[in-house]
Amino acid sequence: MTDISLAIIGGTGVYALAQLQDAEAHQPVTPYGAPSGPIRVGRFAGKRVAFLARHGEGHSLPPHRINYRANLAALKAVGVQRVLAMNTVGGITADFGPRVLACPEQLIDYTWGRVSTLSEEPGSEVLHVDFGDPYTPALRQQVLAAAARVRVAVVGHGCYGATQGPRLETKAEIARMKRDGCDLVGMTGMPEAGLARELGLDYACLAIVANWAAGAGPDPDEVITFDDVLANVAAASAGLPVLVSALLEA
Repeated sequence: MTDISLAIIGGTGVYALAQLQDAEAHQPVTPYGAPSGPIRVGRFAGKRVAFLARHGEGHSLPPHRINYRANLAALKAVGVQRVLAMNTVGGITADFGPRVLACPEQLIDYTWGRVSTLSEEPGSEVLHVDFGDPYTPALRQQVLAAAARVRVAVVGHGCYGATQGPRLETKAEIARMKRDGCDLVGMTGMPEAGLARELGLDYACLAIVANWAAGAGPDPDEVITFDDVLANVAAASAGLPVLVSALLEA
C-alpha cells in the first residue's frame, strides 16, 4: 500500500477514528514483534489513512510497555511515510492549559529503560540520526497551516518533556521540567519520535492537553482524575476531524 496519505497514532482517550470509512485491519509481522493492535486503513476525506491506537484499542498497554519499534515498523510496512502522533499531555506553562491543542517543536527525553533504537540488536546497523529538530519541520508547518485554514486553535510552539510513567509526576519533578524549558509533559513522546527518524518517516506531534501538571495550574493542590482527563481530551478533540481533513486536502 503506497497510497496512504497519513498515519495517525492515537493516545489516551483516542482509541479509534470514527471518520475512517471502509477500514480494513492489518497487523504486519515486524522484526520487533507485534504492534499495539491492528492498523486500521480506510478512507478519510477521500484519502487513504492509517490509524493505530498506541495503548491498544482497550488501553491495555502502559507507556513503558508499548512496543514503539513494532508500531513504527508496522506503519512503515503498510506504506506509511507521514505520521501525526496524538499525545495526551499535561500543561506546565501558561499557554498550555487543559483543552488546548499544541504542535510542539522540541522535546526532552526523561524516560529510561525503553528500547529506543533500531540499533539495539548485535549486528544491526549503528544509526546516528540527526535529531536537532525532533519533529519534521515541513509536516509541523503543514499541520499548523491546516489548523489556521479551518480556524482550529493550535499553539504552534513548545517543548514536550517525555517521562517514564505510568504514574503522574511530583510537583518537584514538574518544577524541574519547567526550569529545563518544558511546556508539556507526557509519557509516550519518546522513543516514538526518535524511532520515526531512524525509519525515515515524517513525524509531528499534536498534543492534547488534558490537565495541568502537578502544581502547575491555578490550584497547585488540584487532584487529577482519569475521568477529568477523558472529558478534557474529548472537548479538545472536537476540532480534530476538520483539522485532519484540511491537512489531507493540502
